[in-house]
Amino acid sequence: MCGIIAYSGHRPSVPVIVEGLKRLEYRGYDSAGLAFALSGQIHLYRASGKLEVLEEKLASETIIHATSGIGHTRWATHGLPNEQNAHPHLDPTRKLALVHNGIIENFQKLREKLIKQGHEFQSETDTEVLVHLIARGLQKTSSFPEAISWALSQVEGSYAFALICKDHPGKIWAARQSSPLLLGVGTGENFVASDIPAFLQYTKEVVFLEDGELVEMDASSWQVYSIKTLKPVTKKVQHIAWDVQAAQKGGFKHFMLKEIFEQPRVIRDCLAGRLDRKDERVLLAELDDLPVPGRLHIVACGTSYHAGLWAKYLFEKWAHIPVEVEIASEFRYRHLILNPDELVLAISQSGETADTLAGIRLARGKGIKVVGLCNVVGSTVARESDRVIYTQAGPEISVASTKAMCSQLVLLYLLTLYWGQRQRVLPHDVLSRSIHGFSSLPDILETELPRLREKAASLSQEYARARSFFFLGRGINYPLAMEGALKLKEISYIHAEGYAAGEMKHGPIALIEPAFPTFALALNDELLPKVKSNLKEVEARGGKIIALTHPRTDLKVTHPWEIPLLWGPLNSFMVLPALQLFAYEMAVYLGKDVDQPRNLAKSVTVE
Repeated sequence: MCGIIAYSGHRPSVPVIVEGLKRLEYRGYDSAGLAFALSGQIHLYRASGKLEVLEEKLASETIIHATSGIGHTRWATHGLPNEQNAHPHLDPTRKLALVHNGIIENFQKLREKLIKQGHEFQSETDTEVLVHLIARGLQKTSSFPEAISWALSQVEGSYAFALICKDHPGKIWAARQSSPLLLGVGTGENFVASDIPAFLQYTKEVVFLEDGELVEMDASSWQVYSIKTLKPVTKKVQHIAWDVQAAQKGGFKHFMLKEIFEQPRVIRDCLAGRLDRKDERVLLAELDDLPVPGRLHIVACGTSYHAGLWAKYLFEKWAHIPVEVEIASEFRYRHLILNPDELVLAISQSGETADTLAGIRLARGKGIKVVGLCNVVGSTVARESDRVIYTQAGPEISVASTKAMCSQLVLLYLLTLYWGQRQRVLPHDVLSRSIHGFSSLPDILETELPRLREKAASLSQEYARARSFFFLGRGINYPLAMEGALKLKEISYIHAEGYAAGEMKHGPIALIEPAFPTFALALNDELLPKVKSNLKEVEARGGKIIALTHPRTDLKVTHPWEIPLLWGPLNSFMVLPALQLFAYEMAVYLGKDVDQPRNLAKSVTVE
C-alpha cells in the first residue's frame, strides 16, 4: 500500500524523490515524507495529507546539494495518519532514517524490550521500532549488512524498507519480506522503489528482489545479499517495455477513464500469440506440461474475485472442470482438503496481494500446483507460482481496477477454451464463434466506448442523489453485477449491493422504494424471462430501474440502456465498461477523487 522510493546518483535527489512519490500516489496514502544525509546530519521533512503539503515545506529549504535520499507515502496501519507517524523515522541518535511498507507483527514486544534498554519513541508506528532495532545492531558491529541481518532475525511480519545513514551519504540499504520492492539500475544512478513507475522516466532496467534479500547500493554500484547468510546473490537485470507515457493520463481527465478506454488495446494484447485463427486453436504454452485439473480452486480478492466467479460459469460449462472460487483472506485460514489432481489458480493484478500470496504458499505447502494470473512481470505471485500467465494489460494507475479485470476475463475465457480443447469436451462451434468474436471485439468496443460514456454521464445526473443501489444479474451476469456495485461503492461512496436477481424476493426486496434504484443486467439470453419477472417485482414496489439490455428485448423500465448484441460471453466485454463508466460518471458528477478514493489503496500488500 505505502509507496517507497530511494535514490542515489548524480541528480539533485529531492526532485527525483518527490516525482517518484507522485508516480506512486495511486497506491493510496495519508501522509508523506523524505530524508537525506548531508553535511554530517539527517535532514527530515514530513507532512500529513497530500504531497502538495510536503512540497510547501520543501519550497523554503536549500535542498539542491543532496544527491541521494529516501521518500515515502504512508497509508496508516499503526498509529493515526499524522505528521508524527509519517515516514521516514529516525533512530534515537538521528544517525539513521528509514522508510517501511508492511507490518511488523511483533513490534509491541520488541518496543517494550527496547524501552527497557533505554530507547525512547516518538511515534506509534511499528516502523520506528525497526529503525531502533537496526541502530541496536550497529552497536554490536560496524557492518550495516550484519546489523540489518541481526535486527531482521528478530522481526516477525512483512516489510520492504530503505535505510540511510548520516555517516555514509550516498549509501542506501534496502530489504524485503512479503512486501514489494525492486531495484532500478541506471547509468551513474540507482533506485529502490515499491513499484516501477517511481523511476520509469530514468531507467527501464529492473532487478526484482525476492523475499529474504538485502541490497546495498550507491550511485555507481549495487549488490544483493541473502539476509540470513549475507552471502552475495546473483541477480538478473530485466528490461521493462513500458514507457513513461503508459503511466500518464494521455489527455484524459483521470487515469480511470484512460484505462477504461484502453480496453480495446488490452484485448488485442491479451490475444496476441494466443490464438491460432487458421487452425482454430488456443495456445497457452505456459501450461502445456501441466495436466488439466480434476478440480480448480480460484483464489483472489476484490475485483479479481469477481473475475474468478465469472470464469466459474465458463469452466464448468465448456471445460467440464468443477470450480470453487475462494476469497483469499478466507481460503488461507480454512482447514483445506486438497487432492493431488486439483489446481489453484491465483488471480492478482499487482501480483503482490498479501492474502492471495498466503493462499499460494498454503497450497504449495500441501503439494498442490499453482498457476498465477497477474499483470506485473516479476511480481511475487509470478515468482512463487508453478506457472504464470501474464495478462499484459500494462500499468494500471487508478485505484479502481478497470482494464485489469478486462484482461483477466480475456485470459480466463482463453483458459476455458484451452482446457476444453485438451479435455475434448469443447463444442467446435463454441471455439469457432469465440475466436471469430474475439477478432472483431476490440474494434466494436472502440466504437462503442464513447457512446457508453455519453449514456453513463446522462444517467449519472438522474441518479446521483441516490444513497443506495441494487445491482442485479443472473448466471454469468451475477458476478458482473457484484463488480458494478463494487465500483460504485469504491469511487462514488454510494452504498450498493450486487445480488443474484432470484434472491431479491428472499429478503432484499423489503428495501425497495422510489428512492432506492436498481441497476439490472437484462441481456438477451436464456435467462432474460427470469430477469424480467424479477424486475416486475421491483416495479410493483415503486423502484426505479436502469436496465443494461439489448435491442428488441421489449423491456418496460425507467431507463433502458441498449448495448450491441454480441455472441455468448463476449457480451460481458460490453457490460463491464458500461458498469465502470456509470460508476465513473457518478463519481465525477459528485466531485469525488476518482483515481484516489478515500481509505483505499491500489495494492493490498498487508493483511
